[in-house]
Amino acid sequence: MTLSRTLVIAGFLLSGLALAAVEWAARRPGSRIPTLGDVAALVMRYDVGGLPVGRLAILLFWFWLGWHFLAR
Repeated sequence: MTLSRTLVIAGFLLSGLALAAVEWAARRPGSRIPTLGDVAALVMRYDVGGLPVGRLAILLFWFWLGWHFLAR
């Protein structure tokens, strides 16, 4: 395994851990941090002129995620 691949994997792991820590902090009683579900709901409500831009953004995000982790 090359050094750059190791750094990329470490970066993704650190990002995942940071996301988990923020979600954990958001679910504590009395927290003012929105949960990931609240943020996704807010994004999915966003539309411009009847075009569901937020839903398209979520769809493109899932496509990007699947393409990078499942395509080989």
